[in-house]
Amino acid sequence: MRQAIGDAGGEAAVRRAAHGPPRFALFAECLLTGVWVVLAALPLVTLLPAFAAGCAHLSRHLDGERSTWRDFLAGLREAARSGWRFSLLWWAALALLAFDLRVARSGALPGGPALIAVSVAGLLAVVVLGLRTAASRRPGTAWPAAARTAARQGLATDPGGSLLLIGGLAVLAVAAWQMLPLIAPAAGALAGCAVAVERRARV
Repeated sequence: MRQAIGDAGGEAAVRRAAHGPPRFALFAECLLTGVWVVLAALPLVTLLPAFAAGCAHLSRHLDGERSTWRDFLAGLREAARSGWRFSLLWWAALALLAFDLRVARSGALPGGPALIAVSVAGLLAVVVLGLRTAASRRPGTAWPAAARTAARQGLATDPGGSLLLIGGLAVLAVAAWQMLPLIAPAAGALAGCAVAVERRARV
C-alpha cells in the first residue's frame, strides 16, 4: 500500500515537473516579480535590466529551477552592468519619438495626423523591441546581439508576439491610470507575457 502511494506520488511529481508549476503558483510568482521589477526600475535607467532580471526569474520558476530574490538581484546587477549603454540608447530613442509626437500634436507642422500615427507606431515599436530584448537575453549575451534577435522575431518570424506585448502594455497603462499601485502586479503580468512570447518564438 505504501509503495503504491509512493509510486502515485512520484508519478504526480513527474507530471508537475513536465507541465510546469501550478497556474495559481505561477500567477502569484508573476505578482511578486512585478513588485521586484517596479522597485528595481525606480531609477528609470534600470528599467530594461530590471525587466530582464524579472523575466529570467520567471523562466527559472517555469523550468522548476531554484530562484530567489537573491538570484533576481544577481541577475539585475549583471544586466545593469552590461546593458547600461543599451538602456540609455533606448531611453534616448523614446525621448526623441515622444518629442516628435508632441510637435506633431501641436499642429506646428503640416500633415499632423500622419506624423502622430508614425510617432505612436515608432514609440510602440521601440518599447516592444526593448521588452523583447530584455526577455530573450541570457546572462553573458551582448545586448545589441539580443536586440537584433528580438527585432528579427518581432518583425519577421513572430509579429503576433509583438501584438500580444502591445496588449500587455495597454493593460499596464489602464491599471496605472485606474490606481497607481496596480502598476506592480501589472508589470509582473507583462513580464510573464514577455516570457511566454519569447518561448513561443523559440519554438
